[in-house]
Amino acid sequence: MYNRTVPGANHRAGRAPTLDDLDLDDLEAVRLLLRGDSVVDWHRLAFHDEAAVDRFLRLCELDPSAPAEMHRLEAVRADAVDYLTRVFHLPLPDEVAEDVAARDLFLMASRQGPHQRAACVVLKVMHIVYHLAGRQALLRLAVSDDAIFREIELKVVRVVEELRAAGSAVAEFEWSRKPRDSQITKLLAKLSTLAASIYDKLRFRLIVPTHEDLVPTLATLTRQLVPFNYVVPGESVNQLIDLDEVLARRPRLARQTAPPLPGEHADAPSLNEFSGPGYRIINFIADLPLRIDRLVPGADLGPDDSHVVFVLTEFQIADKATAVANESGAQSHEAYKARQHERVRARPLREPDEPSGA
Repeated sequence: MYNRTVPGANHRAGRAPTLDDLDLDDLEAVRLLLRGDSVVDWHRLAFHDEAAVDRFLRLCELDPSAPAEMHRLEAVRADAVDYLTRVFHLPLPDEVAEDVAARDLFLMASRQGPHQRAACVVLKVMHIVYHLAGRQALLRLAVSDDAIFREIELKVVRVVEELRAAGSAVAEFEWSRKPRDSQITKLLAKLSTLAASIYDKLRFRLIVPTHEDLVPTLATLTRQLVPFNYVVPGESVNQLIDLDEVLARRPRLARQTAPPLPGEHADAPSLNEFSGPGYRIINFIADLPLRIDRLVPGADLGPDDSHVVFVLTEFQIADKATAVANESGAQSHEAYKARQHERVRARPLREPDEPSGA
């Protein structure tokens, strides 16, 4: 069952950007999202000023104006430096290891200079340390999935409605949770029958008016909601945007971007085998950070405890014409479920002497 929103009041979002408003950091974030890359394979960041860094930190649920949370960022940096020097005996410049604020490493990693590479290396490990702590915190948290999903829904709905009220191109917006029966069916149909492999227990679907609205909408999501570094690598499907073609039509943007390195990204996953032959979508999975105090108000956290947890969330994006085509004929959801159910009926009932591939 999908839930739909109605227009709401605008609280924080500014004017919706056009394609020509986007900066290098926007484009690199969209590229990662569409291709399912990992930031661990990147060689440089693209933050152009302190405001861009602070915006990104807020996406990761770190408040740059809160001393305690900047202390937490410093602790994550110290943990990363300890790992690199202890496990790999990697010599790190003092400026990167401790002299400059951890917050400044993002700009250092975005600019040519003697410490750019070392700053990148430390930030990559910080990304892992912060995520691992949030994942471990989720396992320790005595809160139901229903409560966690509800807070993520509220977070996403608030941001999307703010963007819609500010003029962003959102023709339709809806969300759903995968019912238990659907989870069982999916696992019976998949080669992997581990429940951990279900990434779409919580799904959000955005439909924009035209194809030209797709890239600005994705960039807006990476500005306001989805930290690009927590897009799950290898799980993105992009059947609607040729980013190189988009950039070729806008020389100013093309001049800002660097081509991907050879082997920089893995092959994109194939489309779901039960989808119709004409089905087209942009699909990605993000591990969204959520503050623990939204789940447990007044939680007693120690100075080294993670103040966030991470929740896997699926996003589907399409333009209106594509969305309409996706609901007709062999592409329809009903046809998809029929093909999936046919597989599921056959798989558990296989006779003992029947080949495994039958």
